[in-house]
Amino acid sequence: RWKVVWENDLEPSDHAELSNFFRATYGPTGEFNAKPFETGRSWAGARPERRAIAYDSKGIASHMGLLRRFIKVGDTDLLVAELGLYGVRPDLEGLGIAHSIRALAPALQELAVPFAFGTVRHAMRNHVERFCRDGISNIVTGVRVRSTLPDVLPDMPSTRTEDVLVLVFPIGRPMSEWPSGSLIERNGCEL
Repeated sequence: RWKVVWENDLEPSDHAELSNFFRATYGPTGEFNAKPFETGRSWAGARPERRAIAYDSKGIASHMGLLRRFIKVGDTDLLVAELGLYGVRPDLEGLGIAHSIRALAPALQELAVPFAFGTVRHAMRNHVERFCRDGISNIVTGVRVRSTLPDVLPDMPSTRTEDVLVLVFPIGRPMSEWPSGSLIERNGCEL
């Protein structure tokens, strides 16, 4: 059962359940990955605008968040729906990302964005390549992504530039209209 909700419609109990889900899902990938959710938060950096949440008899099965924002690709400012906070319960791995995107598809159309955009670590390449074969998404290579860090600390830089896999989902415009550039300025925290 899928539920697509606006962030303002979530109750404190929803955030608590999502926080537990993210700790259980991200914890096995590294202690640091689960740390943002230790305080009961259900977001790690930027807070989503909408969420697609799948439930089954065991609780939350899968999650994906989205946030409209302007990014800069090369010299071009571009409105996108950033997709992030993707997670699927470990016992269901391999069943989530395509279903999550399909659940969010009506919301993406409703938001009238030209593209959806997301990033994943290189270790996920095989997983997302299978997903891209359906033609829903494209991997854009040779691009680095610069983002602000969620917390400003006096002894740390305020931004980081990462070499990640960039996924682009054509929504309102064809992939041929995605701008070229070797740097994407997220101009905010990662979702």
